[in-house]
Amino acid sequence: MTPRKLLLIGAGGMARETIELIHAINREGARWEPIGVLDDNPDKRGTDVLGLPVLGPCAMATEVGEDVDLLACVASPDDPPRRARLVERLGVPDPHYATLVHPTAVIPDSARIGPGSILHAQVVLTADVTVGAHVAIMPQVVLTHDDRVGDFVTFGAGARVSGGVTIEPAAYIASGAMLRERITVGPGAVVGMGAVATRSVPAGEVWHGCPARPAPAARLEVA
Repeated sequence: MTPRKLLLIGAGGMARETIELIHAINREGARWEPIGVLDDNPDKRGTDVLGLPVLGPCAMATEVGEDVDLLACVASPDDPPRRARLVERLGVPDPHYATLVHPTAVIPDSARIGPGSILHAQVVLTADVTVGAHVAIMPQVVLTHDDRVGDFVTFGAGARVSGGVTIEPAAYIASGAMLRERITVGPGAVVGMGAVATRSVPAGEVWHGCPARPAPAARLEVA
């Protein structure tokens, strides 16, 4: 198999994590040939990210040929829809985005994973889990039966999601968070680090604690 060329969009920490994920995949057999990184910060031009050159602004992603796949590598709990805005601004169709799954991830045949999504080491999907497009799942996240994850959702490391949970687009589930079965996390909402969500979280709200409750005066823009 000839490795597919891959261009990363965003030159921050998520890009470095993704590069290491690519190396892990390629150790099992060469599948990807990362060729560079794009970023809108002019100070990063001419630098490199773990050996990959920063080639220019994100808009260059619209100019690549059919032989190059893309990955959007930006995420922030302070701005959960950031990756969604980037992808929508570029307007590149989803089939041009790669999907990366670490060799140690457990993915059953009943799971569905959308384009542009990234699943890191020891992620577990148990049964009938649906993961949308451009979802970022950090190491050791567990999604259990019948979970539905919308586009552009981000999971921090070690998050645990019980069965039948719906997580709407561009939500952010922080490291170590735990979600009770059959609740819904609204679009653009944040479940904080180590929080235990026992009831549904409304759109754009930040919840923390055990049991999780709204953070005082904390609300994010959903769009």
